[in-house]
Amino acid sequence: MKIALVHELLTMRGGAERVLRVLADLYPDAPIYTLLYDEKKLGDWFPRDRIRTSSLQSTARALDVLLSTVHCPLGFNHHLYLSRFPKAVEEWDFSAFDVVLSSSSAFTHGIITNGHPKHLCYVHSPARYLWDRTHDILERAGRGIVGPLRRGHLSRSFHKLRTWDSEAADRPDALIAASKTVARRIELYWRRKSDVIYPPIDDVWFEGALTSQERTGYLVVSTLVPYKRIELAIEACNALRVPLKIAGEGPDRRRLEQLAGPTITFLGFQTEEELRTLYASAEATLFPGEEDFGLVPVESMACGTPVLAFGRGGARETVIEGVTGMFFSEPTGASLAALIEQSRERKFESERCRARAKEFSRERFERSIQKEIHALVEK
Repeated sequence: MKIALVHELLTMRGGAERVLRVLADLYPDAPIYTLLYDEKKLGDWFPRDRIRTSSLQSTARALDVLLSTVHCPLGFNHHLYLSRFPKAVEEWDFSAFDVVLSSSSAFTHGIITNGHPKHLCYVHSPARYLWDRTHDILERAGRGIVGPLRRGHLSRSFHKLRTWDSEAADRPDALIAASKTVARRIELYWRRKSDVIYPPIDDVWFEGALTSQERTGYLVVSTLVPYKRIELAIEACNALRVPLKIAGEGPDRRRLEQLAGPTITFLGFQTEEELRTLYASAEATLFPGEEDFGLVPVESMACGTPVLAFGRGGARETVIEGVTGMFFSEPTGASLAALIEQSRERKFESERCRARAKEFSRERFERSIQKEIHALVEK
């Protein structure tokens, strides 16, 4: 079969890009179509010769070069092109392929294939800013002197995109959800059924048994953006005066640093090997946000470390209460702080954490994807 892969944006490294990396290895001859491609950031994961970009790529590259001269490299900021993404994904021609496997968080479910080739869409989530996070985003956008104008513009744009999103949801021949949480959203917003295949954890997390002489403090591993709710972990550790290490970069770092007390350390970007050591030396990994799935809890468990997570979303499907971690019920720093104190009275076995993580293996994921593709082709 001739297979094409499609992914919204290759401009940053996140969970969705890690899933695509596995798919790219599984189908090494498949070209990768994407709206925007930043080779500086992702060229080592996805080589240029496999990439097929959209009509927006030349605009983004030119803008990036121009703004770099004033030390403001925003050319690949996808917010600049939101209204143009639907038309861009519809322009691609996939008639030379037998199957298109798309990886969608907002737009690529809307590619046009008309039944040939078959289109299998792996959905990380229907666009959260168009559905369940819309009001929060509009509320933040409405702040400040120009807030009302910005809010009005976004509201109109979101309405148009939401209409397109719901109509385009009928285009894929079959849908795969990244979790049961995502499957519920697909049914709620798109009125479609989907199979669930959990994202895989890379084999590197299971290489050797990591041990630590002493577990000290707590750990957050995350992109630093508001919806991750990292301020809850900071607030809890400030109150308890316990060490917290935060691994990751993102636009919310400055705000979070202003909230942090003397026991909080920002580490910035960390390699996988560095993260393995951090996980293994932490008393627990804190996961304060509500995620569609969340690879961080699985990575933490693979390193033998329990997870203290907010009790909603994907973490509920990966962390086993009282065995590989615990949950706090209210999205507040006080609720998380109470859980941290409670967790100190519990003993979590590293091997049980690792055994749970192995249930999300790469081999399982690849086998499930191949099965879905063959079932779709044989229909």
